[in-house]
Amino acid sequence: MSLTHAPAGAVRQGSLRELNLALVLGRIAAADRPPSRADLATATGLTRATVSAVVEDLLAGRLVSESDPAPRSGAGRPARGLVLADQGPAGLGLEVNVDYLAVCVVDLTGQVRHRTVYRADLRPVAPADALARLVEMAGAARDDAALDGLTLVGAALAVPGLVDDTGLVRLAPNLGWRDVPVPALLAEHPPLIEQVPGVPALVVDNEANLAALGELHSQPPGPSSFLHISGEVGIGAGIVLDGALFRGVRGWSGEIGHLPVHPEGRPCRCGGQGCLEQYAGQEAIVSAAGLARAELPADTATARLAELAEAGDADALRALHDAGTALGVAVASVVNLLDLDTVVLGGGYAALAPWLCPPVLAEIRARVLTAAWSPVTVRPSTLGAEAAAVGAAGSVARRIVAQPAGWLARSG
Repeated sequence: MSLTHAPAGAVRQGSLRELNLALVLGRIAAADRPPSRADLATATGLTRATVSAVVEDLLAGRLVSESDPAPRSGAGRPARGLVLADQGPAGLGLEVNVDYLAVCVVDLTGQVRHRTVYRADLRPVAPADALARLVEMAGAARDDAALDGLTLVGAALAVPGLVDDTGLVRLAPNLGWRDVPVPALLAEHPPLIEQVPGVPALVVDNEANLAALGELHSQPPGPSSFLHISGEVGIGAGIVLDGALFRGVRGWSGEIGHLPVHPEGRPCRCGGQGCLEQYAGQEAIVSAAGLARAELPADTATARLAELAEAGDADALRALHDAGTALGVAVASVVNLLDLDTVVLGGGYAALAPWLCPPVLAEIRARVLTAAWSPVTVRPSTLGAEAAAVGAAGSVARRIVAQPAGWLARSG
């Protein structure tokens, strides 16, 4: 049906309902305590009758549930509050990294309901084979989620590389991926999610970006502007400014691992020289500490470094100090450029933060123009190594909250 001749300013009834659903659900999601129907009417400006009708739709669609009423004084029965439902639609987060695959399910409340990790060196593995293994893991996650009353409604995949807006992985140097058509490869497998309007079946994004979003929406809330650095074999950064991810013109911002800290230094997989990854990436630190990376399972390399540092091992302490110094040089440049006051060390860096933070801070104090009167905080990530997969799944869950009408149309 064409709307060409609709009067100026007219709003379709369906559109008005969609707006009201999103408005009310958004208020419930953002509230610091469960709001009543009357609270929602006051907050949104909608009539009580409209709010009641919207809430009934949200309850029937398993997007919200009623909570016990808060204690109150005075006459009358206290009103029941409303909270996001922990059953119903949920987001699927996927991650491919150099030495592991991860799958995560997050419900509308932001709670992680399922997480599995498969650890292996994926550099010799063909992209199609790595993604096939990831699909197997996702299938198990879907089955577990169904037992909990959850339906996977969309997926987001985190990869350590440059991704264009079609989901094509242009370059993931540490994996050896170039121009990998991830959506096409995944489309060769049976679908794992329920497709609903308004929620993409699959979003592919840089893992550091999704890790930063995971940190931004973690609890308790942190600052709205920060630099999140994911330290694995490669090093990526997610830049959050005023509560929004800064992506750059082509969506490829945050490649801090390829900032040169020694311009004539070691050759890097990207083709450059002296990149930060060659001095502060996980393999570089392990090697500098005198450990044989091949002899360490992927999930124990960081733990072993922390164990040795805790015991006062001189080689481990020196390796971590040198890595922190190189990291601080790169971070100081970013802080000078963007005027950020918080740096979050994520991924494998989170567990090593006690030893990395001091040299990073020392370089910031020496190199950042404003550090003398405007100090910069450097701290470990709340989510650590889980941030990218959790951030991926959470991004899907938030999209459902922002556009609930599609789910309700499917479930109704």
